[in-house]
Amino acid sequence: MLKKIIFAVASLCVSVCFAFADVDVNKADQAALDGIKGIGPAKSKLILAERAKGGNFKDWADFESRVKGIGEKSAMKLSDAGLTVNGQARAVAKKDDTSDKAANQAKAKTTK
Repeated sequence: MLKKIIFAVASLCVSVCFAFADVDVNKADQAALDGIKGIGPAKSKLILAERAKGGNFKDWADFESRVKGIGEKSAMKLSDAGLTVNGQARAVAKKDDTSDKAANQAKAKTTK
């Protein structure tokens, strides 16, 4: 009885570890893509069709430009959920200081 309980707990731990494994968009099948939060059957079919048409995705920018409906914001969410391109998670976009200053100046003008 104790062996069965230990086996069940060990199996559960292993399955949880695999649930959080990264999924490479260039190697994944539809089931693996569907397992990523934010990707449903329609989006996974679109990704696979684009990969079949244009070959493997080179990087995140290539992925974002080729797959309709994937922009910078959704790419960050997919990366956080475990999607990778060529084994790389999406890097955090750096904010442009000049755009921040312009936004702050515009905000200051509207509040006066």
